[in-house]
Amino acid sequence: MFISALDLFKVGIGPSSSHTMGPMLAAWEFVQLIKKYALTHELAQGIVIRCTLKGSLSATGKGHATDRAVALGLHGYLPKDVAALDLDTLVEQIWTQTSISIDKSNTVLFSATKDIIFDTGKPLITHPNGMIFELLSEAGDVLVSETYFSIGGGFISREAEMEQVVAPLQMQAIDSFLYAFDSAESMLNMSVDSGLSIAEMKKRNETVLMTEETLNQGLDSIWQAMQQCIQRGLATQGILPGGLNIPRRAQGLHEQLQEQPKQADVNDWLCAYAMAVNEENAAGHMVVTAPTNGAAGVIPAVLYYFTTHMGGNKQQVRDFLLTASAIGGLIKHLSSISGAEVGCQGEVGSAAAMAASGLCAALGGSSQQIEHAAEMALEHHLGMTCDPVGGLVQVPCIERNGCGAIKAYTATSLAMRGTGEHFMSLDKCIAAMKQTGEEMSVKFKETSLGGLAVTITEC
Repeated sequence: MFISALDLFKVGIGPSSSHTMGPMLAAWEFVQLIKKYALTHELAQGIVIRCTLKGSLSATGKGHATDRAVALGLHGYLPKDVAALDLDTLVEQIWTQTSISIDKSNTVLFSATKDIIFDTGKPLITHPNGMIFELLSEAGDVLVSETYFSIGGGFISREAEMEQVVAPLQMQAIDSFLYAFDSAESMLNMSVDSGLSIAEMKKRNETVLMTEETLNQGLDSIWQAMQQCIQRGLATQGILPGGLNIPRRAQGLHEQLQEQPKQADVNDWLCAYAMAVNEENAAGHMVVTAPTNGAAGVIPAVLYYFTTHMGGNKQQVRDFLLTASAIGGLIKHLSSISGAEVGCQGEVGSAAAMAASGLCAALGGSSQQIEHAAEMALEHHLGMTCDPVGGLVQVPCIERNGCGAIKAYTATSLAMRGTGEHFMSLDKCIAAMKQTGEEMSVKFKETSLGGLAVTITEC
């Protein structure tokens, strides 16, 4: 299996990679299908686009801004395009429009308020994050139809592609890659046999597809975007949107730490940095999938602490990201990073494992210590549910990223003090996460039907 670090880490917008970025991409792709259809068919008056959201997208789509994302995508916008825009103003403009221009000579009807349907019935069998796009004639006949699934981390697949998807996304064949590890065990064996670090093996795989210069530029851009997100979050006050009236806290916390640095410890700083990112995510602003939006604060927080407080340099940052992406790729291949599939253990748990492995690599840990750090960080998130209050990525998500960053740092510290030998392997831990996710009730997998989401007392 192989997934590029530059695909795993993507610049986009909040509040969710699976419920915002994925649906936006799917909507954009559906318009491309309509454009192809228009090349050989006349688009008569009265033709309309309809989008039906299923499963978790229906259950928590309002809180995750899925309808906004679909409307943006249908109007030709991609996540990377809108990361620096005033989204509220843009969405307000789109919401009043009743048609979409397909090309210079064709326009179809679409009203975001009536043509996006939240279907609360049974989810599609294939995946909990399903959406059906249709182009309908004035008489209601289906002219073009496609079913998409948002499979985590901003990735999508069409229904026909899902049989080729390897939990939970399509990956490139491994034949052409120099170090084609598909498990933690094979990764460690290749590292021992080659004498190369995990980061170096990952880099050599990456440079089969791109130059080293392109890879480094991409990694540096990812890190720059992560830093910008933290800094914006630390500089912003106010109430987060969505109706829960949750106040931003990262700015105030960071200010306290700066005023009394001797009374601050690593936990305080990590929480400030992680919460800054996830407050930006909750506000629908720019974030980097790491590996998802809901878990976007863990890796940036640990990496920011490493560079700001521990003197980490540019090459160490690159090694961190390469190593973290290698571990993230394994988790994707062997299980899932989708909260709708396996709960938050697949989101914050995966992010913590990636952050722990990256920090351990940056600190000079051996491949065995890196694998141990990742395993510990993931192990102590097993069973974690995804039960966002109000369908919003705020409670418990924002604080949870701070706690995930702390667990990642702790796992690294413990691993660095050991030899790398340990009882539970990363492969077995990932397998346990997958089994736990399969047996977890749907109420606790990003549907807001159980847990914290239904225990709020109304006053």
